Amino acid sequence: MRQSTMVTPSRITLARKRRGLTLAELSQHADVSLQSLSNYETGRTSPRPPTVRKIAAALDFPEQFFSGPEINELPPEGISWRARTKTSPRVLDSARAAGTLAAQLYDWITERFRLPDPDLPSLGKPDPETAAGMVRTRWDLGHAPTPNMVHLVEAHGVRVFSLPPDSLEVDAFAVWRCGAPFIFLNTMKTVERGRFDAAHELGHLVMHASGEHSCTGPEAERQANTFASAFLMPAASVLGHMPAGARIDQILEGKRIWKVSAMALTYRMHDLGLLTDWQYRSICAELSTRGYRTDEPQGLKKRETSQVLTKVFQGLRTKGIRPNDVADQLGVTAGDMKKMLFGLTMTAMEGGGEHAGGQTRDRVLSLVQ
Repeated sequence: MRQSTMVTPSRITLARKRRGLTLAELSQHADVSLQSLSNYETGRTSPRPPTVRKIAAALDFPEQFFSGPEINELPPEGISWRARTKTSPRVLDSARAAGTLAAQLYDWITERFRLPDPDLPSLGKPDPETAAGMVRTRWDLGHAPTPNMVHLVEAHGVRVFSLPPDSLEVDAFAVWRCGAPFIFLNTMKTVERGRFDAAHELGHLVMHASGEHSCTGPEAERQANTFASAFLMPAASVLGHMPAGARIDQILEGKRIWKVSAMALTYRMHDLGLLTDWQYRSICAELSTRGYRTDEPQGLKKRETSQVLTKVFQGLRTKGIRPNDVADQLGVTAGDMKKMLFGLTMTAMEGGGEHAGGQTRDRVLSLVQ
């Protein structure tokens, strides 16, 4: 009698989407009929062990991944995508699947460590400028320039992971899952733009979590951009430091105060009435000519990393547990494991590590005894 393997159907679907494949493409790569794959994903039938091996090899997932329990996927309707308008659904599905795998790592971590509880207000009627001020007040930031964004949101209970390099069309996204807020960042961008993306996604988590307002679409993106601008560059701080009608060299000097891009500071100054429409357009044109629209020449070099993930893997190392061991327990490849952490904690994983910056707090993480 032919023996079937106990396979969790949704895990085949998740792995396939993570690799950006359609059922027809997986059928071709794995040399398994399209009808059979459809039956496996819907749970009508289960594959035999040799077929599981073929599917696992085609998707580059360990065989044990497919026999694990059901996975609580990230809810697609609650995701705020910061991505190009024409980004294909396949790319978004792949990024969401990568986020789901990272969320499994988070579940694994919370069984062994105590992480900060979420401390984000939920604002039903989002006025972005007011919302940013309320969060800054709640987090005791005053009007000072915003410190390390990754450390800051982590200290207030946001779980931060990196997007894999194969999802570069997605800048970032945020989502609530089972009462925990997540931010996923593209760590291949400039430091300044990464900070803005983190603040942008924080805005979505704060303003669009209640369901009263859509977390997608042009208006939601405009609100999140305004929130990020106000959160990173408080009006009182900008008005106190920057002169009206500032020259471009003053803007390039001033952007270092708030650790933002030159374009972001220019926009904020125009929004606050420090630049006229003509001045704003002229400076934007000059910045674009100098390469500031797509890059940040002579920008910040030190990337903002995760203190939570760094401390987790440092703590695990003292117990003789390596990242590859964690990957084995999750049923994913070491490569997929590293992509969840890429640009956030690789230095710490390889040895040495970084000391957390201005937002280091003893309460950030502790081992569960």
